[in-house]
This record gives sequence, structure tokens and C-alpha cells, in this order.
Amino acid sequence: MSLNALMQQKNISKYRLSKNSGIPYTTLTDILNGKARLEKCSAETVYKLARELNISMEELLAPCFMKRPQFDLFKSNVCHKVKELGDVPFIIELLETDDIQTYYERQWYPEAFYLLAMLDYLSRINQIPLCDEYSSLRRQKLSEPIYPSSIVAASLVADNDDVKREAFRSAIPEFLRFNIIESEVRNVV
Repeated sequence: MSLNALMQQKNISKYRLSKNSGIPYTTLTDILNGKARLEKCSAETVYKLARELNISMEELLAPCFMKRPQFDLFKSNVCHKVKELGDVPFIIELLETDDIQTYYERQWYPEAFYLLAMLDYLSRINQIPLCDEYSSLRRQKLSEPIYPSSIVAASLVADNDDVKREAFRSAIPEFLRFNIIESEVRNVV
């Protein structure tokens, strides 16, 4: 969980965290705004923040060392997992792990929305009621559409947007709601 998310979860302001931890306000502001990287801070700074937030230094630093895969690879992995587990077991595992919320808190919005779209799509085709837990996320979407790289490449080769328009028209509604253009989640090799 990011430092911003931890502060929000623990209902602590930037000023209060700075004052209680002994970390200068400007330093904390730089960390929160991405001007300074938490993993590059001194052990003392990380220790003070972790102590004040009542978590371990490892927990505080964990988000800094998570590698984010390319989105097409992420989508492929999700589709393979659905194929491997089956629809209902995938839904159960997804709800138990709460990966949707985890990705959302990391601000990995395409991944969070892709998983939520997959959850909603699989729920619809299996006639399972939607999980209410993600209602607030369902009212959001990405600011720009995300097309599969194959569609982007085909559009570039054709030197027009006809391929993109067709992909948009044939997109699965649950994915399209989040501005993710996805028409095939079953035929993965």
C-alpha cells in the first residue's frame, strides 16, 4: 500500500505525520509527490515513518519494489488463469485475494479495472449476482481507451483508425465501461 494510501487509511494528515515522526514537512511532501523516492531515503527516515504508521519498514517499502508487468502481459496472465481455474473458481479466488482493491490502492488503475471488468463479465455469463463491494469503482473509468497492442499495430500499419473503431464496436461491455477495449478473453494460447 502506498504511503498516501496508508495515511488515508490511518486518517493522519501530512502535517501530523511530519510532526509526530520528526520528518521535515518538505521532505515528506517530496516523498508523497514523487520528487523523492522512499526507497532512496535514509534508513532513519523510513524507520521513523514506519514507526509512526505502526507498520514494519518492510511493509512500508514493499510497494517500491513491486515490478509492474506490461499491461498486455498482465491481461494474458489473467486470461490464462481464468482458463486454468475455470470461471467460478477464478471469481472466488479474485474476491478472496481482493486484488482489485490492491491494484487500485497501488494506483495501477488499468489492472484494477481489468480485473473488475473480468469479474463482472464472468459473473454475467455465469448468472452470478454482482459483488457490491466494488460499486464505487464501477462508477470510474480510465481517461483514455486502452486498446490491445495488436489493434494499435494494425491501426498504424493501415494508417487509419478503422481497426480501432471496429474493436471499440465489438468490445465486451464490462470492459468497455472502464475504457478498456477487449473482445476476446477465452481463446488464449
